[in-house]
Amino acid sequence: MAESITAGGIAVPLSHPEKVLFPADGITKQDLARYYADVADRMLPPLRDRPITMMRYPDGLDGQRIVQKNVPAYFPEWIRRVEVPRQSGGVIEHAVCDKPATLVYLANQACIEVHAFTSRAGRLDAPDQLVFDFDPPDTKHFEQVRQAALWARDLLEGELGLISYVRTTGGRGLHVHVPLDQRAGFDAVLDFTHRAAAVLARRHPGVITTEQRKDQRGQRIYADVMRNGYAQLVVASYSVRARPGAPVAMPLSWPEVEQPGLDPARFTLATVRDRRADGADPWAGFARRARGLGRASQRLDELAS
Repeated sequence: MAESITAGGIAVPLSHPEKVLFPADGITKQDLARYYADVADRMLPPLRDRPITMMRYPDGLDGQRIVQKNVPAYFPEWIRRVEVPRQSGGVIEHAVCDKPATLVYLANQACIEVHAFTSRAGRLDAPDQLVFDFDPPDTKHFEQVRQAALWARDLLEGELGLISYVRTTGGRGLHVHVPLDQRAGFDAVLDFTHRAAAVLARRHPGVITTEQRKDQRGQRIYADVMRNGYAQLVVASYSVRARPGAPVAMPLSWPEVEQPGLDPARFTLATVRDRRADGADPWAGFARRARGLGRASQRLDELAS
């Protein structure tokens, strides 16, 4: 009998469960599928109703990456689809993760990373969050990333009256997210984040930059806001990243980020279960704390003048 994992009452068969996806770590397709089944209760609420893009590695990390947006015809009917209009015309049919079994099925497709929209089906033109991606030049500058995220929190919460959340990216940086009430469209949100990032760069020019060209950044932290455009993608919380060690995009509390020596590499497929057992979800209540950008935008204008 074929190997299968039952998640949310749906049995998902696994093909070649012994297939090694992370050669240096010996992590198999079955390991990945079990991980996603285990974290579904935390991973799914923020993902529900969001179109996703799959980052698939059929031959493991050493093979070719397939960036897949369209849902293949062979996907089972119980996987939800949503049509996303292209700005250039036409539509793309994306999958939506609203069941634990969907995450397991994607893992069986060697989908290591799950990336999602910042808007939801039904209101695709209205983001319900914004994100700052603080990206360092290398792994040696994470302490500056940590400080940049704290400065962003102080600006967003202390001066602009918004609520912010923070997480590791599963890579070298940190994401700072703000829940929104969906009254602002993508153009307004992107403009707001550009202006906020400019304030941070002006206040901390030796640490933060908004320069898109890598050869102009030097050793500074890039405050990337381009994920706030229409149909742009952000890695899902608890998603594994396709890197040696199987790091995870991990939601954090601000007190954790306040502690010097924070190491994002400690959050991996192998360690997340222990972390979940230690405490509550630091992002609980994210959607309930959504706010508008009207007053915050006015305050930002005052800071920029």
